[in-house]
Amino acid sequence: MSSAIGKRLVTRKLIAASDRDRSCFEGSEIEHLVLYPEVIGHSVATLQNAFPLIAVAFSDEGEADLQERLAALGALGTVPPIAVQRLDPANTSDSFPLLRSLTEGGVGRIARYSASITSELALLRRERETLLENYRALEDAFQAKSWEPVSEIFSHDPYSDPKDEGIGQLLATAFVEQLLPVSSLGVAGFALHLHAVPRISGELVVALSYLESGEGVAEWIVPHAQLVANWNFFSLPRACGGGARTLRLRISSAGPETVGLSLGYPIAGARYSARSELPHPDLDLRPLAFKVFTGLPGVKPAITPNMIAPTGLLEGQYTVDYRLPVDVLSQIVDVSVTPMVPEFQTVRFLEHEHAIACHPLQSGITAGAVSRAIEPGTISFSANAVIDHPEGRPAAVAFLLAPANSNARSEVAELARKGTAKPSAFFSGWREVTSSQVVNINIQMDEPVRGPMDLIILSRAVTDSVDFSWLKVSGFRLVKQSTEAIDVR
Repeated sequence: MSSAIGKRLVTRKLIAASDRDRSCFEGSEIEHLVLYPEVIGHSVATLQNAFPLIAVAFSDEGEADLQERLAALGALGTVPPIAVQRLDPANTSDSFPLLRSLTEGGVGRIARYSASITSELALLRRERETLLENYRALEDAFQAKSWEPVSEIFSHDPYSDPKDEGIGQLLATAFVEQLLPVSSLGVAGFALHLHAVPRISGELVVALSYLESGEGVAEWIVPHAQLVANWNFFSLPRACGGGARTLRLRISSAGPETVGLSLGYPIAGARYSARSELPHPDLDLRPLAFKVFTGLPGVKPAITPNMIAPTGLLEGQYTVDYRLPVDVLSQIVDVSVTPMVPEFQTVRFLEHEHAIACHPLQSGITAGAVSRAIEPGTISFSANAVIDHPEGRPAAVAFLLAPANSNARSEVAELARKGTAKPSAFFSGWREVTSSQVVNINIQMDEPVRGPMDLIILSRAVTDSVDFSWLKVSGFRLVKQSTEAIDVR
């Protein structure tokens, strides 16, 4: 047998056949293309340098044996179902040339191309492993030399002006942004100063992104219990690499109490002053109190005590927080499903508080719907709820996100009847609310919503009485993301 035929035996076996029909293929023009699947113990199949595209049998015994072996190959999960073609052993002069043309023609070329891609991919994987090993060795060398990979390069010290009102409420109802006055190249982390930390449960939400493109870098969602009334350090898994760009911090909070985020000394330039979507007198040419740390681009920073790791990396994603504006919330419509007809308005918009009031009744579900409040790309939704009367009876509250083209009242009726929402909607689940403590309720989607959705606020009774049970929902915070750049102008 020639070396060329021997090579083809190893790399181009595209026809499967049974050992019982081996004699029919021996000496034929397609002998080098035939694979005889081996089944060890009738349970484990093996394939070596072969990818059968068609199975051929000449006899009933051969077909039965081949079907058994092919069934075992299915367990590999890499070979699609293979059709078995019966041939007449007395007439192979027409069948064999056709099989050879099929397997060595266009299909054969595709198989050879696929094999070359697989080989190149294996080489790339080996090169990547080598590169990573070299990179780790470089990191070890820096650490062995005691070269500090992280250093502080910028700082705004905290400053308390007697006229300060505090921006804690601003964080709860909107957000505060701060541009970092350093290049992104090598930035490994930053620190924020807090002069007061709430004792009640809640979260501080910090997002880091590139100003020029809007592309997210990382996000930190930190429970208040993990914060300290001093410097709080936020780290990146690796220092920023790539081109030099401008970094932007966006900070907000969720919870019943406000966070005491410190401001720094007044500065001359407006560009690097803290800003918000809502006007606030404390932000007049005042930056946040923060520090910036840099290291080697792409290198993992050294471990620092009390460093807070990011909750999620946002590389390749563009994220933005948004709030429900007054003109949207004011369009709330009563879609309650209850047999009772109250003498007062159960669902209304509280203009000066940017909140929704929803009073449950003794039976049924009281609900208000805000049409198309949820924008496409939204990935999470949260809001605060409390009984807004000191003598108010407890109630249950929930949120339902329903497709914009659906009937909101029918969505509520479905929930009241079955206890579950329709598959096309997102339901937060019921939470009990009292007048003594504000609760934060959120919905986290597995993937961004594809189209606009209605927001439905639900309430129902949990006791025999609903006296003074004025449920107030506020602090609506939504996050949307996409893989397309957001206009940051």
